[in-house]
Amino acid sequence: MSRASYFSHLECSVPCGAAALDPRGRHHLCTCGAPLLVRYDLDKARAWPRETLRDREPTMWRYREMLPLFPDESPVTLGEGFTPLVHAQALGARAGLDWLYIKDESPNPTNSFKARGQSAAITRARGLGVTTVSVPSAGNAGNAMAAYAARAGIHAKVFLPRDVKTPFAKECRLYGADVTLVDGLITDAARVAAEQGAPHGWYDVSTLKEPYRIEGKKTMAYEIAEQMNWMYPDWIIYPTGGGTGLVGMWKAFDELERIGWVSPQRRPRMVAVQAEGCAPIVRAFTEGTEKAAMWEGARTVADGLRVPRAIGDFLILRAVRDSGGAALAVSDQAMVDGMLTIGACEGVSAAPESGATFAALMVLVGSGAIKPHDRVVLLSTGGALKYLDALPT
Repeated sequence: MSRASYFSHLECSVPCGAAALDPRGRHHLCTCGAPLLVRYDLDKARAWPRETLRDREPTMWRYREMLPLFPDESPVTLGEGFTPLVHAQALGARAGLDWLYIKDESPNPTNSFKARGQSAAITRARGLGVTTVSVPSAGNAGNAMAAYAARAGIHAKVFLPRDVKTPFAKECRLYGADVTLVDGLITDAARVAAEQGAPHGWYDVSTLKEPYRIEGKKTMAYEIAEQMNWMYPDWIIYPTGGGTGLVGMWKAFDELERIGWVSPQRRPRMVAVQAEGCAPIVRAFTEGTEKAAMWEGARTVADGLRVPRAIGDFLILRAVRDSGGAALAVSDQAMVDGMLTIGACEGVSAAPESGATFAALMVLVGSGAIKPHDRVVLLSTGGALKYLDALPT
């Protein structure tokens, strides 16, 4: 059945004055070098009642009218999205909170929230007639891209740091992707991917270097609002590497209000959590700068947080500051302790990145920033199965 689409154009995230772009063409960054964002006809979208969701499939594509999909297209999907929002009562009691929730992204295909972004990106790539996609990755994004490319019949090229954990490389190969291991960090993998892909015209789905992964990630905010009866929580604590999910959720709050699904209210305070061994966003937040300088010597047990520089740094910092939120770094040991605490208290499989959110929560509760009756959502971005070697024996 054909449904309406409010997908209208792309525009610069700065903005720099560049003209709106036709989404039926291939676009990556703006001519000024900033990320492009997907825009919708929000005035027309006000005619779309949220009651239509009642009988829809429990995936992120229940919101397809506000996703980068035209009426004559179908998504590339493996059933991603509409993940549980767990009322974490035992974990909340440990933190002294009545209303603590975990948005558990581990049930997604390939065991992480990266499935959302790659479903949207590969859907658009297929619509654009792409035959080969490439991505530099710390692990989970490469797994998700490989899986969705296989689903779409598109060839996948994945570039990983050489010291990536073995399960990540093997899973990419499981889905038929070509894997290249690169000396260095994800930034080095991105450089090699660009050098090899540019001459062949590979479609790059790097974080925020194309406009569509953010659209898949933003659906976490749509789901949290729907699961909380169209109210926002007071806080969202998010493990921040490239920051696509945080930026996407902040974008989604604006869309939800402008189409009339959520009445304008105080939006959640957004908390960006990073590793002490790689905290460029935290440093920039503390210093009051608009962009984050490269972090030298990045190291952390959480591969998804080992991002020494994010192209969307200014968007992350803007969302955190505009929300009245915070940015803080936690130790690797605190992350692992958080994994174990979440698992033991709630039975939720949490990766180190997810463990970092609990560590940050305890800091904010201890400082008095988070109050006992605040509603807090921890974004558990992926499961622990690929990180079991991080746990004590």
